[in-house]
This record gives sequence, structure tokens and C-alpha cells, in this order.
Amino acid sequence: MKTQKAVTGLSLAGLVAVAATSVGHLAVAATPNPAPNPTTTLIDTMETELHRAMSSLGNTATDATQQPKPYFLSYAVSDADGVAMSAQFGAIVNSTENRRRVADVQVRLGTAAEDNTHGDHRNSALTTVPLPLTDDGAALSRSLWFATNRGYAKALDGYLKVKTEQQVRAKEEDSSADFSSEKAATDLLPSAPILVVDRSNWENRIRELSGIFKQYPDVFFNNVALEASTETDYFVSSEGTKVATPSHVARLVIVARTRAADGMDLFRAETFEADDAAHLPDQKTLADKTIAMAKNLEALREAPVTEPFNGPAILSGRASAVFFHEVLGHRLEGQRQRGDDEGQTFTKLLGKQILPTFLSVSDDPTLATFDGVSLSGHYSYDDEGQPARRVDLIKDGVLDTFLMSRLPIASFSTSNGHGRAEVGHMPTGRQGNLIVTSSKTVSDTELREMLKAEAKKQGKAYGLYFEDISSGFAVTTRRSPQAFQVIPLVVYRVYIDGRPDELVRGVSIVGTPQAALNRILATNDKQDIFNGICGAESGSIPVSAVAPAMLVSEIETQRQAQGTARPPILPPPGIAANGGKGGQE
Repeated sequence: MKTQKAVTGLSLAGLVAVAATSVGHLAVAATPNPAPNPTTTLIDTMETELHRAMSSLGNTATDATQQPKPYFLSYAVSDADGVAMSAQFGAIVNSTENRRRVADVQVRLGTAAEDNTHGDHRNSALTTVPLPLTDDGAALSRSLWFATNRGYAKALDGYLKVKTEQQVRAKEEDSSADFSSEKAATDLLPSAPILVVDRSNWENRIRELSGIFKQYPDVFFNNVALEASTETDYFVSSEGTKVATPSHVARLVIVARTRAADGMDLFRAETFEADDAAHLPDQKTLADKTIAMAKNLEALREAPVTEPFNGPAILSGRASAVFFHEVLGHRLEGQRQRGDDEGQTFTKLLGKQILPTFLSVSDDPTLATFDGVSLSGHYSYDDEGQPARRVDLIKDGVLDTFLMSRLPIASFSTSNGHGRAEVGHMPTGRQGNLIVTSSKTVSDTELREMLKAEAKKQGKAYGLYFEDISSGFAVTTRRSPQAFQVIPLVVYRVYIDGRPDELVRGVSIVGTPQAALNRILATNDKQDIFNGICGAESGSIPVSAVAPAMLVSEIETQRQAQGTARPPILPPPGIAANGGKGGQE
């Protein structure tokens, strides 16, 4: 999804792009690499070069002709080993091993109250460079020296622009400092484990899974991608913080596409995540999911196109999780509460009710799993060297706080461990594991009957049930409508007269956050999980959202873009040319 300022997006299917393209940014090795080794060489070199830079850069009190001295400097290094492979229609199209070591150097000039990152110049603090893959102290020092010099020049340019702009601009609404004061942390955790992937076995497995789609002639594209990585992140700063944190993850993503006769493109996606490739689901489970996806795509091709609708609906747990991530979570990120361009939807609502009293929302990146399922948004330290913390955002419907990085806002001056970023981006307050809990729960059967009753009350022939969802985005700038859009994949009409549920296609959920959140009537008694990749101004990061299915009294939908391209004219090889529906020749 988009990564522009204040336009945020969550995507399950985006995991495929991560798996397929990440090696393009990595040093590819012909033979297996050892896992990143947290020898003292790397972190000692980082610390030594940082202290040398801090003591050498800038002026003294008696020499005003020199340039300003940095008040803060940090080095963040991502040291990763990975395997990526993908298959289409029963054949491997990519299989690579890779190694990456990248440094983000952050330089701040001025004071914490006002520095070179002020306003629109936040990125002036950051310089990103690749580092040597070996623990060669001299080579590492030279690379860090180069990045620090380049970063200092960039920061100086940004600082001069900030000082000039402050002389001509009007008073800002939020005059908070540009950087918070935090306690230094020292925590060198054990390194990430050696990456172990049975490549031959997994190549066979994804070949088999992607080959299933050959039985379905209307599926014109499919991709089964495995990405497994082990990573150790190092962070040292001039404040004395020194942390090393491991992470390891394996993801399998299955995506398939078809096209209806009227030109509408349709797709389904499934993602599976574990801490290790060996812990991903067994082949039968994956094959059953793949077959179900393919059959559902065939059914969607023949399903009627939805009409715009405004009425009651149930969002499944997965759909509800994405809904809360997009509609609520992004608007509770700290940096969205300051800045003349931000919509600040909930900024003035601290201590006030913004959800029904039976709902509470927290963000807890310290959780690695939920009900035995791995969570993408887990981390031990954020990307500013701050320990991950559970944050209770909303208690019994009442807004209590925001997700904070080290960028202060009027109401909060310190971080709560949610400064997150992709390599090459400045950290901002971001979601990790967003968790919604409810004290007003009913069974799925009862929730369905409540949906019918609400539809009948409103004079509707049916309500909607959103079973699966792929992605969404939210716009938070005040110059644009404070709106959101969520793209469902599988939607049913639930008729009040007892007719069977009817599958429909082309549905898009739209609306404004405060109206949507106030229409939640009840939830079921089981929380479900959505793992995905979220894109925003600080890059694309892994996130999770956990929520129960929920009934809303009113939801607005519109039709998705129709499309004009025809389905493939030439039938697939091996399929009889009888409208694309024949059996194997």
C-alpha cells in the first residue's frame, strides 16, 4: 500500500512482494552463509566510532567559527540472513539465499527542543549505508565514518532550513520538543539462531502447492512464496544505549488471481507465519487451504456484483482486526497528533469515550504468540533502542493514550516503546500487536440472529457478512476527508427471510472513523488474528491485529473498480478450448 505521509496501508498480499523482492536489496551468496554472528567486533566498532564522532564533530565554546556539535548520534545496524523462494503453476521461479548488513546513522543538531528534524525536515537526521558483511573492524569503521560525515552534512543543511523557516512561519499549534529524554538501556540479548531451511524440501512443497492451481483454468496467476530470515539488530547511541536484539521468522504466502467475464479482477491471499520454517503448517493443511482458495475464486467469478449498501453487517475476526488497524490504530499513532497537516481525529478526545464501553484496545509488541499463533508485530526493543511495552490505549471505551516514539506531543513527552521503522526510514509511532477485547460477547449463532433482527428493524432485505479481507488504507491529513477504505475479499448477503447466504463481489467498505466506531453493537466470543505488512511514512513493517467478530448497526459499502480487460482469450495449455471450462486433454 501507499507509504506517503499520513496515508497508511495494511496488506496481507504485500507479504508476497516482501518475499519476492527483498533479495534485490541483499548480497546474494552462492552457498549457505553462517547466521549473523554477534561477535564483539561489530558492536564495539559501532561504539568506538560513535564516541570518536561525538568528541570530534562541532565547535568548542571558544571557536564560534566551527560548525555546531551534535547533541545526539546513533547507529542502528540490521544484520540478517535469509532464504526466499517462490513457485508458480508447479515450477520454481525464484530461490535465493541472501545476507544483508545495513546501518542507519542518525545525527541531530541543535537542541532536543528544536533540532534539524523539526516539521517537514524529519528525514534530515538519517543516512543509510551498507556495511561490510565480515567482522573487519577497520572496514566497518571506515563505512561508519563515511556515513557519519555524510549524515552530519545532511543534518546541518536541515538545521539551517529549520532556523530560517522559524523566522517567517506562524506559531505552531503544538510547540512540543523534537526529541524526548529517555533512560539509556543496555541489553545485549543472545544472537538470532542460525538459519536452517531445508531448501530442497520446501522447493518441492511450494511446487506442489502452486501446481494445484493448474486444475483451475480460470486462475490466470498464482504465487506461492516462502521467506525465512534470522536477524540481529544492534543499536548504540551517544546517550549510552547499547542493545542487540534477535528476531527470526518464516512466512508462507499463497496468492491467486482470476478475472470475471465483466472485467473485474478478483484475488485471494493466505499467509502463514511461524518462528521457524519447520513450524509452519503441514502440507495437507496448506493444500486444503489452497484448494479452498481456488474454488472460492471460481465461485466469485460467477457471483453477482454488489450494489452500494448502507446497513447492518458482521465483520469476521480477521476483517474486524483489519478494520480496527485502519480505522482506529493509525489515528492513535503519536505523530498524528501534531503537525499543521494532520487531521488529529482523536487528539482532543483524551479521557473521553470513543468506543462502546464494552470494548478495550491495547498494543502489546511483547507478545510473540496469541493462542499459539505467531504474531508479526512482536519485538523486544523498538527502532530507537526503547524497550517494547504494552500500551493500554482505550479502557472500557475511553481513550487513555497514544502510541509514542521519541517525538513528543502536547499531551505526552516520552516514548512508550513504539518507535518503529523499516531500514532506511526515520522511526515514528507505529502499531505492533493491536489487540481488541470485548466484555459483551455472544456466540456466532446469536451474532448472526442479531444481524437479521437489525436488518429487519431497518427495513433491509439482508445484512452483510464480511468473511475475509485483504487490505485497507487510511487518510489522516486534514486537507483530505478523514476517511478509510477496507477491501474485503469474501462477502455474503445474509437474508432475513431464511434464503441461503449469497456470495457477492466487488465490495469496498468506506466511511469516516468516529461514525463507524460508534456503530458497533456486539462481538462474538473468539478473537481472530491478522498478520500483515503495514506501509506508512516510516516504511513497511510487520504488524498484527487481534479482534473478535463484530456486529455493526450500519456500514457503508461502494462498488470496486470494474476493470475493462477481458479474461484470457486463449485457454491454458492442456485445457480444452470450450470457453476455458473443459477438462484435461
